[in-house]
Amino acid sequence: MSSTFLDPMRHRVFSPKNAQPLRALRQQADPTWNRLAGRRVPAELPCPIMGEPYSAQLIVEAELHGVRVDSFLVRHFRNYTSWRMQRIVSAGEVRINHVVASPTQRVFGGETVRVRLIDPPDKLLRAEPVPFRLVYEDPWMLVVDKPAGIVAHPTGDFQSGTLANGLQAYLDERTPLPGLVRPGLPHRLDRQTSGLMVIATHHRAHAELSIAFEARRVSKAYLAIVEGVLQQPAGTIDLPIGRSRAGRRVLMSARADAVDARPAKTQFRVEERFAAHTLVRAQPFTGRNHQIRVHFAQIGHPLLEDEFYAKRGTFKPWRAAVRGPANDERSAATPGHIAALDNDAPRFLAAGRHALHAASLSFAHPITGAWMTFQSPLPADLRRTVQSLR
Repeated sequence: MSSTFLDPMRHRVFSPKNAQPLRALRQQADPTWNRLAGRRVPAELPCPIMGEPYSAQLIVEAELHGVRVDSFLVRHFRNYTSWRMQRIVSAGEVRINHVVASPTQRVFGGETVRVRLIDPPDKLLRAEPVPFRLVYEDPWMLVVDKPAGIVAHPTGDFQSGTLANGLQAYLDERTPLPGLVRPGLPHRLDRQTSGLMVIATHHRAHAELSIAFEARRVSKAYLAIVEGVLQQPAGTIDLPIGRSRAGRRVLMSARADAVDARPAKTQFRVEERFAAHTLVRAQPFTGRNHQIRVHFAQIGHPLLEDEFYAKRGTFKPWRAAVRGPANDERSAATPGHIAALDNDAPRFLAAGRHALHAASLSFAHPITGAWMTFQSPLPADLRRTVQSLR
């Protein structure tokens, strides 16, 4: 099975034969990239021998120096639990430097670990055909464009049909066996938001990207259509956000009575004004839940077709027709904080979305350190909405 990846600069598919520059770069950055079977493949994904259990040979990275052997293997095969990997170690199917490993043995940097996966993965994501657009791919990560209406990962009532399910199906098509690579999501987008997400396909990339998001070393920009006409051309919304006292805990608030409020800041720039709406570009400098939605609603300009947030800290009644998980985006506001639905509002958007799109994503590559920027144009339904508002 040959591996392929997309060169985002030239938008053409490369095979291993004509991808020497990136292969050489990975060999320098990742010691687990070895020559097997006369061609280059990831060392954790060697070609299986027909009729034999799947075998893999890995080299211990410096950051995993001193961890127990089953923990080391779970980092590389993230669809396995520690319990299942301990079974494999106890069965004598793991060798460290050609010597059978004990269940409590630890690994150290530079050692060679060989494992025969005699058991299948036991926490495998269900692979399903879920639509998404592939923007970029390399051996460590993907960048995808998530459609609106799709939950990022299984949660609550949404245990299937999520982006993670679709990513698992995509990865399974490119690996010798199902479940060898598990998609890692270091961040997420709301179900009703479309746009760019970065997905880790290697444990080291997942860890580095998670740290980058937590440390705010990732630049994100969104395009949004808000209700009303913003008069100032640009500005900053600097209002703490916490859990709302109305409804369930998923609802957030920038009101003074918000629970456990934390600092939140969003910069914005007006892109275009319409008769009763505004197209804005928003850049969050913090990562609070529903931050852009809550901030614009709090200043009197809620997002077009936002399911929950209305003007000045009020909430819309829950729409029973919209399916949502009990612990995600399914809440009923309490009396006294409910805003009336605007039945005269324009309804141009596709079902299951509000007017928010993650249009730009910039970050340092988790392995090479190269700064990367990705752009996503407005989806068709948002373009139609803009045209209709003009």
